Amino acid sequence: MHWYNQEHRHSAIEFVTPAQRHAGLDKALLAQRNTVYEKARAANPTRWAGQIRQWPYVKEVHLNPQKSREKKVKPDAKKAA
Repeated sequence: MHWYNQEHRHSAIEFVTPAQRHAGLDKALLAQRNTVYEKARAANPTRWAGQIRQWPYVKEVHLNPQKSREKKVKPDAKKAA
């Protein structure tokens, strides 16, 4: 439980820990990451072929988001006779 909340960085919340998110530290961390990337690109622009990675604040997070609201039908489901 400690590892999951205090150390594990979740991709759904831009790689911050749940503890950082709950404490309200994630906005500052994401802003700091943006600054680091911008400075790195300014120092060595040839390193990037395109845009730098963005670290947007994720406003809403769901534990088990549905990828589709439609029910998936199994191809080998029994057909009604």
